[in-house]
Amino acid sequence: MELLQVNGRINKKKLALSILIPVVGGSITGWIANKNAQEKYKNLKQPSFSPPGAVFPIVWTTLYATMGIAKYRVDQKVKDMRTDSTPAIPLYDLQLGLNFLWSFLFFRWGLRGTALLEISLMLASIALTAYEFQKLDNTAGVLMMPYVGWVTFALGLNYSVWKLNK
Repeated sequence: MELLQVNGRINKKKLALSILIPVVGGSITGWIANKNAQEKYKNLKQPSFSPPGAVFPIVWTTLYATMGIAKYRVDQKVKDMRTDSTPAIPLYDLQLGLNFLWSFLFFRWGLRGTALLEISLMLASIALTAYEFQKLDNTAGVLMMPYVGWVTFALGLNYSVWKLNK
């Protein structure tokens, strides 16, 4: 429960919204981007370290929830500081938009090379977001670290799939 408290309180509506935006947005994006793309993806050569498909929804739902909690914590800190002069929130929005775009590039449109460039930008924006979050709230910064790690892994996977299927 402490994880959800900022300055001793929880704003349940803001917390729910902060979690639901990435979770629902990611689910809808994944569904639309992957529609009719799964067969093509199954036919691609995969690197030996490619996880089973069932892993992805579990990992992404967890990551979207933790990034939502991190965003909530930062929103509450910024509100308490009575300032809008932090790059943390625009960086968060940027990385989330890039996250949603990647699924379309890689799965829907099969632009795996473009997706590789885009995921590199996404990883940089996630790392900057985590850094800015940490400056405002250490816990929020720590909550972003599994996301940084997973996207680093996903970048390697994207590169390998692109390289194996040129």
